[in-house]
Amino acid sequence: MANKTIINWEAREYVEYKKNAGWYIGLAVVTLALCGLAIWLNQISFLILIVVAAAALLTYTLRKPRMLHYSLSDKGLSEGNNLHTFGQFKSFGILNENNRYSVVLIPKQRFLPRMVVAFPETEGEQIVDVFGNHLPMEPVKLDAIDKLIRLLRI
Repeated sequence: MANKTIINWEAREYVEYKKNAGWYIGLAVVTLALCGLAIWLNQISFLILIVVAAAALLTYTLRKPRMLHYSLSDKGLSEGNNLHTFGQFKSFGILNENNRYSVVLIPKQRFLPRMVVAFPETEGEQIVDVFGNHLPMEPVKLDAIDKLIRLLRI
């Protein structure tokens, strides 16, 4: 059976939050406080973990999100060259956060994270219709980790 493309769009990899100098100062203060605690407790492995985690967080926040190409076909959702078939998911839902629309795909496998894909509002109805033809729709909301990420503007 042919893999007929129904719709194509591009979206940023993730939402890029603006961070002022206070955010970076806060990261430095928390990092130094935790390093001081690790030194006081004589926990070198904890100290190394804090330094590596802070460096990774800083590197991640300074990186610009990539523009990703998505295609929706009768087989599933393609993200670049990666095909995610409809059979991998048990349901989907739509998030509207500050007029930024995303489809949230709930995986069948228990410990896999949800897949969140932004889409332009103009293509939304067609995208929802295609997903609705293959998967049941259920209400979705931000989980605790998503809320924490948005609160910290990561």
